[in-house]
Parts: sequence; structure tokens; C-alpha cells
Amino acid sequence: MPYNSVYAPGLFRGKTIIVTGGGSGIGRCTAHELAHLGADVVIVGRNPDKLATVVAEITEDGGAVTAHVCDVRDEASVIATIEAVLAANGRIDGLVNNAGGQYRTEMKTISTKGFEAVVRNNLTGGFIFMREVYTRWMEANGGAIVNIIADIWNGWPEFAHSGAARGGMFTLTETAACEWAHSGVRVNSVAPGGIASSGFDKYEPHITQRLLDYADLVPLGRYGTEAEISAAITYLLSPAAAYVTGTCLRVDGGAPNKRQTWTQRYPFERNAAFEGFHRAEMPEVLKKRQG
Repeated sequence: MPYNSVYAPGLFRGKTIIVTGGGSGIGRCTAHELAHLGADVVIVGRNPDKLATVVAEITEDGGAVTAHVCDVRDEASVIATIEAVLAANGRIDGLVNNAGGQYRTEMKTISTKGFEAVVRNNLTGGFIFMREVYTRWMEANGGAIVNIIADIWNGWPEFAHSGAARGGMFTLTETAACEWAHSGVRVNSVAPGGIASSGFDKYEPHITQRLLDYADLVPLGRYGTEAEISAAITYLLSPAAAYVTGTCLRVDGGAPNKRQTWTQRYPFERNAAFEGFHRAEMPEVLKKRQG
């Protein structure tokens, strides 16, 4: 069974699109959808084994994909990766800045070193990739960039470092959209809410319980799927979004809109998840909950 995309086959034929953090989660799913739609996909990440697994999956499904081991926090590594992509593909039409990560802790416990590490991972690395892709190809040829941020609205308690970085990426997106518009480069962001992915299985038990309780607090009453994020990214990369730049597409079930005065209503049967990713895997913690 192939990827069940809502977009037309061949939409990105002849286009080269880089997906950072392409070895797992949203990046893996997005790489699959873009390859299914004809793109020459380049996945980037720090773990060669994860990258190799995704390359094998996409190749088995008939897509075109290559992988580059790269630490987005390292400027030399990013430049070398972009130069290698241009040498092999001759072009870079799209960039999905998806790589990132954080750990959960109260702001008072975050060391300066820890804060700077998360900011470099979630903001500085994305900036380096944007700048180098723009100056080395898109400035003269156009293109589209999509930056993945998060549900940061109204603050992000226990994730102060990542919230600051993602907020910076939100503003960076708006700035680049203005400065680079004359080059035919569109720059947008996607802000995922609670998305069911493999990352759920990495938290400690007390944090896992919070994740399990989260869906009942969302107006649409569920977690999002990786395919729903990928679909948003794909739209912003596509010609249909030719007049969209400097915007942020929230994919969060309405979570930031719920106020303390609102009493959640049940049930939620009328909002079915979009399950387009044929290789999606439910997190173990959610399997146990359903079981």
C-alpha cells in the first residue's frame, strides 16, 4: 500500500527537497510523502542507522531519496551537506527545517549550557540551513522553505529553552519571508500541537501520564497524526501556496484556543484523524492505553 497523499501524483517531479531530521517522526513521514509525489528527497540527520532505514523504506516504495549525516548545529557540516546536494542534484527547490529536540524541565533548573544547546539545535541550526540554502541556490533560483516550530502560544512552561528557540524561528520565518521575497523564495512555518509519534515513548512515566491526559484537553479531542503535519508542509511547498509567505500554519486541534472558562464537550466522533502515512507506527504508550 503506497502513501495515501491528498495531493496530485507527480506534484514535485524534478524538484529536490531537503528534510532535516528525516530519520524519524514528522521528518520521516514528510520525506515519504514528498518522495511519493515525485520529489528527489534528501534526508538529513545525525543518526546514520535511522537515515538508512528511511532510505530503505522509500526506495522499497519506489521513491527517490538520498541521505546525508549532518549535525545542523555545526556550520561546516551544514555547508558541506548543501554543497554535496548541489553537486549531486544540481538544485535545491525546497527546505523543510524539521530537526530539533528538547528535554522537559522547569526554567529554574536549566543551565546556561543546556539552554544554549537547545537554542542551537532548534534555532541556530535552522538559521544556518536557511542562510546557506538561500545564498548558495535559492537567491538566484527561487524556492520554498518551511520551518517546523511548536505550539508555543502563551508560553511553554517546562520547555522555556525550546519555547524561546521556536519563538525565534517563528520571527525568523517572518523576517526571511520579507527579505527574500524578491528572489522568489517563500518562507513559512508549521506549528504542530500534540502529535502522536515515536517521541512519546522517550519520556519518563510521570511525563507519559501527562501526555495520555493531553488529548482530552484539546477541543478536537485527540492527538494529531504525522500525516496531518506532512500535509501542511506539503501544501506550503506546493504551487498552490504561491501567494503564501511569512505565515504560520497551526496544526493543533485548537489547543491554544481553549480558555479556562470553557467546559470541554464530549464525544468527539465527528473529527476523524487523517491517516495518510502507510508506514505510521502508533507509540507504545498509546497502544497500552487502548489495550
